[in-house]
Formats: sequence, structure tokens, C-alpha cells
Amino acid sequence: MTLHRPLPLIAIPADVRELDTHPFHVVGEKYITGVLRGAEALPLLVPSLGDELDRRDLLARVDGILFTGSPSNVEPHHYHGKGTRSREGTLHDPQRDSTTLPLIREAIAGGVPILCICRGIQELNVALGGTLHQHVQEVSGFADHRSDKTKSRDERYAPVHKATIEPGGVFATLWPEPEVMVNSLHGQGIDRLAPGLAIEARAPDGLIEAVRVKDAKAFALGVQWHPEWKVTENQFSMALFGAFGDAARARASARLAPAQRPRVARA
Repeated sequence: MTLHRPLPLIAIPADVRELDTHPFHVVGEKYITGVLRGAEALPLLVPSLGDELDRRDLLARVDGILFTGSPSNVEPHHYHGKGTRSREGTLHDPQRDSTTLPLIREAIAGGVPILCICRGIQELNVALGGTLHQHVQEVSGFADHRSDKTKSRDERYAPVHKATIEPGGVFATLWPEPEVMVNSLHGQGIDRLAPGLAIEARAPDGLIEAVRVKDAKAFALGVQWHPEWKVTENQFSMALFGAFGDAARARASARLAPAQRPRVARA
């Protein structure tokens, strides 16, 4: 695979996990691969530092941001108000919440391309004022979108249902068919759609599978499935990551242009 040089820089905010009693900032390799091979960009792993992260400085240095999936869920007090708690045993990552939610809003305002996957689309919806179903499988009318964890990894990430593409959106320009087959590995999903979002695709049961930011200055999409999985083996995933990479390259060209201008020698 030949990569275009110089590569645009795409930030990936990390999860915070305890490993051997110590907190580690981690990013799944599949997301790194998605950026490197799908978007043809250089992945930059960013620690989830909350307010200690200088978001303005970060956004000035990168050409895109990938908000990834995670075993953790956004804490419900971010969308249902102070004091709201999850069911006992739910995994949360408050450091990631305090990093990604404001970063999403600032990236959109600053015209920095973003792609949001699984937890990422949920963060996008919450950051812009929407709410989530905490247990989709318990909501009347919706299917169980969780994967069977007793199966192999390849089986869990295999396509299991269609997503119907909404006419007139970004997906309609990326894909010639009205539907695309997707995998499904999530227990939470979008409930009330944020005012600033538009639907790009739905599952057969009507659950929102993809969104775009309305009137965005740059590429700004979210998907509930995992297009990063074996990205180079899926045509739609490559189209999606390719469009994200193109947007990042356009930003890189604009961002680096002044620095690349030839210097004029002084007499």
C-alpha cells in the first residue's frame, strides 16, 4: 500500500483503563489501522486529560479526529441531568467523557473533520444535546443489537443487518446502493436526536445507525457500527474512511500552506 506524503495527522482520544492497578491511556489497534490504511493518515494517540488538555492547541495541530468505540458508556448525567446514574455494573470512563464531549463541540466549531464510531456517535449526539437509550434491547420495538460474546471475534464483527441510507445525505454520495450491510456490537443507541444532527442511515427496526452534523464546515459523520474492522476488506468502509482522509488532507494543505511557502532571501 502506497501512502500519500506528507500524511495528514488524525488524533484519536484514548480510553482510560486500569492495567495491573495502574491507569493506562489506550486505543484499540483496529482504530489505528483504520486511520492508517483506510484514511491514509498518521494516527496520533491523545491522552484523555479532560480540562488539562489544551483543546485549542490540539485542534490547531491536527487535520482530523477519530472518536472511537469502547466498552465504556457515556455517563447519563451528561444527557439526563445531574444525579442520573446507570445500572449497577455499567462501565464508565469519566476522563474520556470530560475530554471528548467538549472536544467534539470545539472541533465542529473550528471546522476540523471528525468521524465518530459506536461510542463516538453516542458522544456526538450527547455533546450536541441529544439523549441515549441505555439498554436498546429493552426498548419496545427495537431489536437486540448486542453481539454474542461467546462467538469468535470474526463472527462477532461479521455483517448482521442492513442499514438503509437516507436520500440526499453524505452516504448517498459515497455509495451507489440504498442499503449497506453492517455489523452490530452495541447495547446503547441514540434516543432523542440532537438538534444539530441529521440522520444518514437507519437499522431495519428504525434505530439510528448513522448521522451527519448539519451545516458542518467540514466532514462530520457518526456511525453506530464498526467500519474500522478489517477496513481494507469492506468497500463501504474504505469509501467512508477515504472521504474522512480526503477531508483531513484538504485541511492539512490549508494548515501547512503558509509554512511551505518558499522563503525570500534578504538582499
